[in-house]
Amino acid sequence: MEQDASNLTVWAQIREDWIAHGRDWTRPGFRSVVVNRVGKLQVQSPHRSIRALTRYAYLAAHRRMRNRYGIELPYSVKLGRRTVIEHQGAIVIHGDAEIGDDCIIRQGVTIGNRYLDRPFDAPRLGARVNVGAGAKILGSVSIGDDVRIGANAVVLSDVPSGATAVGVPAVVVADRGPTAA
Repeated sequence: MEQDASNLTVWAQIREDWIAHGRDWTRPGFRSVVVNRVGKLQVQSPHRSIRALTRYAYLAAHRRMRNRYGIELPYSVKLGRRTVIEHQGAIVIHGDAEIGDDCIIRQGVTIGNRYLDRPFDAPRLGARVNVGAGAKILGSVSIGDDVRIGANAVVLSDVPSGATAVGVPAVVVADRGPTAA
């Protein structure tokens, strides 16, 4: 039986992420996920002085991930367990986005809002979502579990569980139905 992410310590989550990233601590995706998890840790600290000191370390690490590897993953993202950022470069994830467990995100992916007048609209990805290179998921959309999003697809509406979405704008081309876990 799997534990909920809230019941795991940050270090246990980082260990799971390390295993999911092929036990390679040098991968930029793994490093970005670690910075995200540590950023959450520093925000949740009950001691104001510790939060103040660790805030600068988090901001420096976050900016390094963004500027060096091209991965924008703020601590406010609700990041599921074992999420893999497969390749570095041009990955932007909205601060209010939710990403489920065991998702794979590739280079050039944007997960963000669609309209400037609605800045808090952000996508919600279910578990085991596989996002192809260059895909854009925009607006307050829900992506179901076990969904595959093709390379360079532009997702502007909800995608049901077990589906494959491709194209601009994305359309569902195959529906495998929910898979048994």
